[in-house]
Amino acid sequence: MSLEAKVMADLKEAMKAKDKVTLEALRAIKTALLNEKTAAGSKEMDEAAELKLLTKLRKQRVESATIFREQNRVDLAEPEEAQIEVIERYLPAMMSEDEIRSKVQEIITATGASSMADMGKVMGQATGAMAGRADGKIISGIVRELLS
Repeated sequence: MSLEAKVMADLKEAMKAKDKVTLEALRAIKTALLNEKTAAGSKEMDEAAELKLLTKLRKQRVESATIFREQNRVDLAEPEEAQIEVIERYLPAMMSEDEIRSKVQEIITATGASSMADMGKVMGQATGAMAGRADGKIISGIVRELLS
């Protein structure tokens, strides 16, 4: 079942249950999928593109919730955090920091990277290998730590 089909089925269930937060998050996913599908020159979305889209939506909400929390706007942060939970239902489980560290170490060994000059090469492979399962900032921090 494609992501779009899953979202549509869950959207109907959320409408029946009158779950406003889930409904809002699913509509955001549906809109993003539709926009991506109808963008000029776009082709059929594969699983990697869907993961990238969901990761982007999740990241937007995390950033918004963080800003709202910093400004003591709990009333605005809580709906964002609830939407994050809904979006994460469609993402694979996030990797732990130890799992990320071991994967980055494998990539460093495989590429023969030895200094910060090789960071771009390692980051390219690491972000591709862990797309949708690890945050880019965490990957970057670990790569910097292991290469320095």
